[in-house]
Amino acid sequence: MSTKVPQDTEDQEVDLDFISKKIGSFFERINRSIFSSIQFFIKNWVIVLILVGVGFGLGMFLDQNQKSYRHEIIVAPNFGSTDYLYAKVDLINSKIKENDTLFLKEVVGISDPKNLKVIEVKPIADVYNFIQNKPENFELIKLMAEDGDIKKVLEENVTSKNYNYQTLLLFTNKKVTEENLITPLLKYLNTSDYYSKLQKVVYHNVELKIQQTDSIIQQIDGILNNLSNSSKGSLKNDKLIYYNENTQLNDIIKSKNDFLNERAAHKVELIGFDKIIKENNVILNLQLVKFANGNLKLLLPFIFILGFIFLRFFKSFYKKQKHLAEL
Repeated sequence: MSTKVPQDTEDQEVDLDFISKKIGSFFERINRSIFSSIQFFIKNWVIVLILVGVGFGLGMFLDQNQKSYRHEIIVAPNFGSTDYLYAKVDLINSKIKENDTLFLKEVVGISDPKNLKVIEVKPIADVYNFIQNKPENFELIKLMAEDGDIKKVLEENVTSKNYNYQTLLLFTNKKVTEENLITPLLKYLNTSDYYSKLQKVVYHNVELKIQQTDSIIQQIDGILNNLSNSSKGSLKNDKLIYYNENTQLNDIIKSKNDFLNERAAHKVELIGFDKIIKENNVILNLQLVKFANGNLKLLLPFIFILGFIFLRFFKSFYKKQKHLAEL
């Protein structure tokens, strides 16, 4: 055992010496790398300065001209025209992809067709209005949800296309005005012989319903006036007439309120029925925020310098390998 202790001590000293040499070698390599990098930039400072200038200038130009904007139009497709709306949007999108600026300008009426990049339509999930006073829709959702996730069911085209409101999403490279993009687009979407004829019929029917409701309300008012006069006459004769919630009078008053609500609902319908695709809200020029937006003037010089370093490294590596191959 007396001979083992010195051997262990000697092994530890060798290990420490080896580690210390490795650490020293590591820092030496770092120093050489730093020195080589400094030498590289000193040697090529003119090229690096040109690359920084070109990258900064090009980045400034792209930052100012390569912006993207989103525009939103909330619309209500009337008279069962939801599928018609989706078909029209698909047609416009296909023309954009084909770069058919003539169609977009002459048929759709967009003054700057090259500015429009994409148009989409997405439903606004409104389950309450979808099932309100429509038990068949409620039963449909229940039936479809039995074999799947209710959220997925509500987002499927079968359901979502029947929501009252849809959102038109338009993407452009430049800012737009309502007059040069939204107005002609909506005019194009509202141009349909079939739905125009359907619109006139539905509009006329709603007007007839309002007239009939007004006539019924007038008749109810007449009945109430007669009852009121009868009540006054009975009071003069010192006779009291009592009415509770179950009397005919309360039923008549309740009916009148129902008809008043119905008439108000029909008048609201007429406001929305003046167009096939009725716009409810328009939001323009929402700038899309991307990582590169506003940062290209800083990114491009860095990318150009990295590219230059890579090319010089590749050239040096190629020469070295070629030299070794010739030996």
